[in-house]
Amino acid sequence: MTLMTEPRLDDPDLLFETLVDAHLDLDTEASRKLDACIVLLLANHIGCVETVRQAVRMARSIVVARKP
Repeated sequence: MTLMTEPRLDDPDLLFETLVDAHLDLDTEASRKLDACIVLLLANHIGCVETVRQAVRMARSIVVARKP
């Protein structure tokens, strides 16, 4: 399965709000655990390790490119 990168969310603002709200009142460690749990749940939903690997590589390259 090829990683789809074109916009597909029906309500991206609601997704952003949901993610922000999920982190409210969490310390850094709990917030990182939450992020990891979300990633693992979504990776399981995708079901294709290579697709998840593509997403990890792409996300890392975006983060590294945006370093101050």
